[in-house]
Amino acid sequence: MLATIFTLMTDAGAYYAFSVSDFVGRSIVIALLVGSVLAWSIMIEKGLSVNKAKKESEKFLKLFRNGQPIVTYIKESDKSSSPLARIYEAGAEKLLEFYNLPPEQILLAREAPKVKLTGAQMDALRTVLEGEVSDQLLILEEKIGLLATAVSASPLCGLFGTVWGIMYAFCSLAIQGKADIAALAPGIAGALLTTVVGLVVAIPSLLGYNMLTLLIRSVTVYMDNFVEEFMSRLKLEQLD
Repeated sequence: MLATIFTLMTDAGAYYAFSVSDFVGRSIVIALLVGSVLAWSIMIEKGLSVNKAKKESEKFLKLFRNGQPIVTYIKESDKSSSPLARIYEAGAEKLLEFYNLPPEQILLAREAPKVKLTGAQMDALRTVLEGEVSDQLLILEEKIGLLATAVSASPLCGLFGTVWGIMYAFCSLAIQGKADIAALAPGIAGALLTTVVGLVVAIPSLLGYNMLTLLIRSVTVYMDNFVEEFMSRLKLEQLD
């Protein structure tokens, strides 16, 4: 993407359009290029982190389903960077509080304590789990708003630059007092350059935003399903 922009700017036509632009037009082009760098850094960073979160979630979910009592996965959760591990830790901490037992005793026994939880405690535990889901979702969606801003603002900035450039070109034409294409063309060229750069920034940002949104949605489904599975497993343990 950056290579494409560099090629665009070093092309004879684009370079001419930039050179004949006024201060406002050049400022918009430079601002859009800076925005492109910011958008690409967000897409790369979030793409790697969210994809890792999805893979780690799949690993932890597979571990969680091996049939051991719920509170016995504390040690394994410490080694995982998965959002599911953080949700599990929040739930396990609350569960141990209800059991009134230290984690060390659970790890040694490797079995669920024979403590009957009340309905209010079960509701409180679900609230803790759902609260941690919201916290993890905020982490996953961090900086996505900036990317969405780049998607929506880049074309508008380009349009503003185009309108400004055309106005500037016609004002110059009016000052000269004659309809001369040689006098009009530089201003039009500089005006259209901002639209081109705005679209070059917005289109990849839109694609990246949509891909990241799909990834985050899939991790969110994992988290929501994990809460239900956690509570279902706990209810079965309470019956036993």
